[in-house]
Amino acid sequence: MIALVTGANRGIGHEVSRQLLGLGWTVLVTARSGRAAAEAAARLGAGAHPLRLDVTSAADAEAAAGVLRERFGGLDVLVNNAAITYDTWQRAADADLDVVREAMETNLYGPWRLVQAVLPLLRASGRPRVVNVSSEGGSLAGMTGGTPAYSVSKAALNALTRMLAGELGADGVLVNSVCPGWVATDMGGPGGRPVAEGAAGIVWAATLPDDGPTGGFFRDGHALPW
Repeated sequence: MIALVTGANRGIGHEVSRQLLGLGWTVLVTARSGRAAAEAAARLGAGAHPLRLDVTSAADAEAAAGVLRERFGGLDVLVNNAAITYDTWQRAADADLDVVREAMETNLYGPWRLVQAVLPLLRASGRPRVVNVSSEGGSLAGMTGGTPAYSVSKAALNALTRMLAGELGADGVLVNSVCPGWVATDMGGPGGRPVAEGAAGIVWAATLPDDGPTGGFFRDGHALPW
């Protein structure tokens, strides 16, 4: 099995890569910096392959698809993990929309762009999966205020999950959103649960059986309200 994990040089993406490697998978470990990707892959060891990938770049997305096709022969699982801007300092009523726009470029358009680039490879896989790493902060059911750029971008990512699941079901592509919960990472800060616990739910979605759920929103394998 071949997986590509965005934002895999640290935090949740790095741990997801480690867990997939532990299952015997080949994992493309991506980061915006080639050096960061190479260092992360070296830490992870055998089966990990570095790839520089800025998800905001259409050229990078197409180049990644080319590497997957030419060097690895395909792709089975895409984990859209890269995300920015947990904007605790903002409120929607007076948010800096440039900050919101930048967050959307990475958190929504990045996964969307990458799915489009690798979709022919996923359709050719015998077991294709897309996992969009989301957040309960993007749940409309519980949304009130605060972190507008992050929350709105994750709500939009959840909407994309639903659309892709509906459109790609006939191709056997399972598409789900996963909230890892509050995890002790650079973005989450201290006090969260261990990274391995948050990553496990993402790996669960990446390894679903063919009759597994699609178009869902989960944490630790349990459904969350939209």
